[in-house]
Amino acid sequence: MFSGLSGADIAIVFVSLIISMTLHEAMHGFVAHWLGDTTAADAGRLTLNPLRHIDTLTTLLLPLVLIILGLPPIFAAKPVPFNPARLKYDEYGAALVGAAGPLTNLVLAVFASLVLKAVGPESNIFTAVGLFLEVNVAFFVFNMIPIPPLDGSRVLYAFAPDFLREIMERIESAGLGIIFFFVAIFALVPSAGNFIANIDTSVINFLLLH
Repeated sequence: MFSGLSGADIAIVFVSLIISMTLHEAMHGFVAHWLGDTTAADAGRLTLNPLRHIDTLTTLLLPLVLIILGLPPIFAAKPVPFNPARLKYDEYGAALVGAAGPLTNLVLAVFASLVLKAVGPESNIFTAVGLFLEVNVAFFVFNMIPIPPLDGSRVLYAFAPDFLREIMERIESAGLGIIFFFVAIFALVPSAGNFIANIDTSVINFLLLH
């Protein structure tokens, strides 16, 4: 994935990042609002304006540098704030908020795969849509890793026993340090990056073959 990209391809990836990230983060806020928490709305994050969600380092520079280096891209926007105590369904509500972002990316990936199958490789938009598909699958797979502060941890937390919840809370205190830990692992341990890349490829192949 994301190998041998031209300058034009990187520009397409950049645009895909902005669109995918904006919808991902906005859906966190919309689902939290639907479940009774107005924290995101109060902070001005209940919006499709990408400028409200972008973090220059982790949203733009980090994934593009990783793509240029041929490593699996890692994406992180400004986290949409929400208050679990104000949500319906307690920790299960928090799990719905957490899953909303990655599932949005999965829906976008499914849509992109349908477009690819409809237009065929001879189409002028085939490459652009293919890159959009790859970006959204990468968003989905990485964010569903069940390690704080990634979205998948919210889903796991809802069903985890108390001892595991305590461990996850301690890990979450490291914040973005976990993201950079993943960067270091992918850079220093090629097999780790290849493992994530293989999952991405498997998801893409499944979408294109079904």
